[in-house]
Amino acid sequence: MKRNAFLKMGSALLACSVVFSAAVPAWADSAAADKLIFKVKTGSTAAYMNGKQEKIVKPYIDHGTVMVPLGLFKRTFGSEVRLENSNVVKVTYGAHAISMTIGSQLAWVDGRKVKLDAAPAMVSGTLMVPLRLVAEGIGASIAPESTGSLVVSLSPSDDAVDDEDVGIDADLGKTKIGNSFYQWTMNYPSGLILGGGEQDESIVSFSDSEDTYYFEVHATDQDVKLDADELLSMLVEDAKDAGEIVVDRESFSQAKVPYARMIAKDGDGTFWESRMYYNNDRLYEVYFADLKATNYKDLKKYAGLLNSFNTSYNASDKTVKDLSTVKKGMRREYNDDYGISLDVPAGWSIDNTNMYYEGKEGSYLSLNVSSAPKGSSIEQWSQELQSWLKDSFVTDSYQIVSTSPIEISGEQGLVNEVRYNYGDGWMTEYEVMVLHNGYRYYAEYSVPEKQKDDLNKFKDLMKSIDIDFDVVSDTFGNMEEDAFLINRSKTTTKTSKAYQYQISVPQYWTANQDKFERSPVEYQFVGGRFRITAEKSTSLEATVSQLKSYYTEAAKYQKDLKVEKTENITFAGEPAVSITLHQVKDGIPYSARQILLQKNDIVYTISTSLNDANATASQKDALEQALKSFTLTEAK
Repeated sequence: MKRNAFLKMGSALLACSVVFSAAVPAWADSAAADKLIFKVKTGSTAAYMNGKQEKIVKPYIDHGTVMVPLGLFKRTFGSEVRLENSNVVKVTYGAHAISMTIGSQLAWVDGRKVKLDAAPAMVSGTLMVPLRLVAEGIGASIAPESTGSLVVSLSPSDDAVDDEDVGIDADLGKTKIGNSFYQWTMNYPSGLILGGGEQDESIVSFSDSEDTYYFEVHATDQDVKLDADELLSMLVEDAKDAGEIVVDRESFSQAKVPYARMIAKDGDGTFWESRMYYNNDRLYEVYFADLKATNYKDLKKYAGLLNSFNTSYNASDKTVKDLSTVKKGMRREYNDDYGISLDVPAGWSIDNTNMYYEGKEGSYLSLNVSSAPKGSSIEQWSQELQSWLKDSFVTDSYQIVSTSPIEISGEQGLVNEVRYNYGDGWMTEYEVMVLHNGYRYYAEYSVPEKQKDDLNKFKDLMKSIDIDFDVVSDTFGNMEEDAFLINRSKTTTKTSKAYQYQISVPQYWTANQDKFERSPVEYQFVGGRFRITAEKSTSLEATVSQLKSYYTEAAKYQKDLKVEKTENITFAGEPAVSITLHQVKDGIPYSARQILLQKNDIVYTISTSLNDANATASQKDALEQALKSFTLTEAK
C-alpha cells in the first residue's frame, strides 16, 4: 500500500528527519525580550539557548566552516524546518528561505545560489549545518567571545506569535498543523518529527520523538465524488492487495465530512489505522501506525489525534502551523545542477531533475541547457526553432506570431511566440532563448489557447527565473545538442543479433525503448512513432489473421477507424503484408501502417504512425528512409 512509502525506508529516514517541535524555553533574561540568542563553542556539548543551558551534539570545524546542529535555529528562534525527499533541508524565518542538500556544497539563500566550503552532514543522527550560512541567511548576527564561544542573536520576526499564545505545543503558539494549499488541519502533538514527503506537498509524513508512532497524510485531486461506503471498500481492497489482515472497519456516512476507517495488521505485525475522506474535490488519506501496539485496541489512545483531522484550513487561525510553501499561488523550485530557480504554479506536477512542470489542463513549462554551436548567434537559434516548426507541422497547423526581446535573470534574450495544432486544439507556445558563455538556456512555455489564466502567467514566470550562470560553466564541459535541432538527415545504425536485423534510425527521434537485443524497440518524434516487434513463438499467418480480426471488430465501435489498404508486398527481400489505416484518437487524426513479415522462426511487425498535422515532406521522408534501411541479417 502507498502508505508504507516512507516508513519502509526504515531508520535511515527517521535518522535524517528534523525535530519539528522541540520546546522553546521561557526567556531567562531581559535581553531576550528584544533578541533571541544562542551561544555555542566548537568541541563543547554545552549550548545556551535564550539563557538556558542544554546539551547538543558538539559543533566542529570542517574546511574552516563551523558546523552546528540545525535544531539550534528551531529551538532558539522558532525557525521553520522541513526535510524533503530525505536529503533536501529547507529553513524559513519571516521572509527568509534557505535550501540545502545533505552532502552537497550548493545551497540557496532567498533564491540566491551559494557555494559552500562544507556540506550539511548527518552526525550521530543529527543534521549539522554551516553556522554562518543559516544564521546570516535568516537575518541573525554572529559575534565571537574571548572564551572562543560564538553568540548568535536575532530580533524576533514580526510573524512570530507571542509567548503567552503557547498551547499544547511550544512551537511559537502553534497547536495545530495543516496545509493551506491542500486544505487540511489536525492537532499538533508535542515531539512531532517531520519526515519525508512529495515535492508538491501532496504527501507528508510524521513520527514522534520517542519513535512510538508514525503517520502520513495524503491529498489527491479526485473529481468523482465518493461516499463513505465506497471509501471503506477502497481501504479494504488496498489492505487485501497488500496481504494485510483487516481487524476492524467502519464507515461514517452521517459525519459532517463522510469518511471511512479501517485497522489492519501488516506483514511485519504493525497495526495501522487508515482513514479516507472526500471533500474539496480531493481524496484525503490518513495512515497511522502504532509501532508499539500488540492489539488493535491499543490504537484507541490516539483517537483524539486522528479525530482532529479536518478537511479545511482557516487562514485566520494563528494557532495553525502551515506546512505549505505556496505563496501567491506559486511554489519555488530549484535545480542545483544547472543553477536555476523559478516559481511554478501550485498544483502542477514537478520534475526538478528534468526541469519539466505540467498543469492538469495541458499547460507545461520545460527548461533545458545545452552547448551552443561555435560561432552561433541567438538570432540563428531563433531561426533554427522556426525552421524546426516548419519541418514538423503542415502549413495550416502552425503559425509564427512574432520574435521579440526578453530579459531573463539580467540577461538579454529572445522569445519566439508560435501557435500549433495537432488536431485537438490550438496551443500557444513561447520559446525563450538566452545565450551565455557558450551555453544555450532555453525555456518552453506551452498553453492550450482556452487556458487564459495560464497564458497570463507567462511574464511572471519568466521574471521569477533566476540563473547562476557560473554553475553550468563550472560543472559541465561540452553538452549534447538539442535533439529537435539535430540535422534530420543524420542517422545511427542499430543492429539486433538476437532478432537478426539492422536499421538506420534518424538521430532526431527520441528513444522510448532502444534495447535492440530485446523486443519491442520504439522511437517517437513530433506527431509520430516508430516501433519494431519481433516474436519467435508465432507464425506470420496467425499474426496477420489476428490483426485483421482486431481491426474488423474495432471498426464496428470506432467510427473514425478506417482500414484503407491491405496488400501483399516484398519487404527487406521477404514476402510481407502491409496494412494501412486512418483513425481519429482523442481528437487527433493520424495515419498508421503495419508491415508484417517472417524469416526463419521470427515474425516481425514494423509499425509507424504520423499525425495528419505533422505529415510534412520532411517527416514522411524520415519514416520512409528508416523503413528502406531495414534489413535482415544472418544468425552467427
